[in-house]
Amino acid sequence: MRIVVSGSSGHLGEALMRTLREQGHTAVGVDLKPSAWTDQVGTLTDAGFVHQCIAGADAVLHTATLHKPHIATHSCQEFVATNVTGTLNVLEACVAHGVKTLVFTSTTSTFGAALTPPPGAPAAWIDETVRPLPKNIYGVTKVAAEDLCELFHRLHGLPCLILRTSRFFPEADDNPDVRAQFTNSNTQINELLYRRVDIADVVSAHLCALEKAEAIGFARYIISAATPFAATDTAALRQDAPRVVAGYFPGYAAEYAHRGWRMFAEIDRVYSSAKAIAELGWQPAYSFATALASLQQQRDYRSELSRKIGAKGYHAETF
Repeated sequence: MRIVVSGSSGHLGEALMRTLREQGHTAVGVDLKPSAWTDQVGTLTDAGFVHQCIAGADAVLHTATLHKPHIATHSCQEFVATNVTGTLNVLEACVAHGVKTLVFTSTTSTFGAALTPPPGAPAAWIDETVRPLPKNIYGVTKVAAEDLCELFHRLHGLPCLILRTSRFFPEADDNPDVRAQFTNSNTQINELLYRRVDIADVVSAHLCALEKAEAIGFARYIISAATPFAATDTAALRQDAPRVVAGYFPGYAAEYAHRGWRMFAEIDRVYSSAKAIAELGWQPAYSFATALASLQQQRDYRSELSRKIGAKGYHAETF
């Protein structure tokens, strides 16, 4: 199978390229930045370049994007050009060249303001029924790109599945207060309860989407580590998250105390990936439970794939 991966120099793009090639697929990496995993270097805003890359492809995994951290360095117009016009060029090329499947990598950041309940309210239970309320140009352009995918499915019958991924990057939290109070590992293992996913599971979700797209046609899915919580926990999570976590994992507190770690005092949202698990046959392998077991056994809680890729950052310079 010939599969084009846009954004092949990024975290997810590299992970997909590694996995697809290991599985024997002909994977063609496309990115603006050269790398060992990029075969075609150029911009998706160039429609001619996009057509050249996609011609002859059976499927496209469209991961290329400007991310939230790029808001500090890129204009709104640049976000529109890359995330919206670039996606439009990919969609038009897919239709023109008879591509059978498109999987579009989106983000839980599309939910925006829906993720932060007012003081005193329960944590937000986020599933595919929640209406996105983007609060920055990143979220706006990802929602627009999703809508373009849906339009092309309706107009042209292009099978297209949208995966709204939660956090999977290894870089330190962008909130300075969180960085000051928690180590990176402490933060990211906490997040596996409600807003993080290992990159190996993101890859497996994309592969499941590739298999199911033609049968499903069009759908949106949240891709996040399977949460232990239920919707009935949301009020208590906002008031006393450590108590709720201890109810599910009685041994976590001792392991955390041994390391000088803490659970977040409150949790304000929970991503539910139940629909992706049910409809795509996706089986996420990494969770808070597996991370806790790894800590207790003195093993790295991350997947081998995550460790291989490491941290890439989002900018060429530090500022």
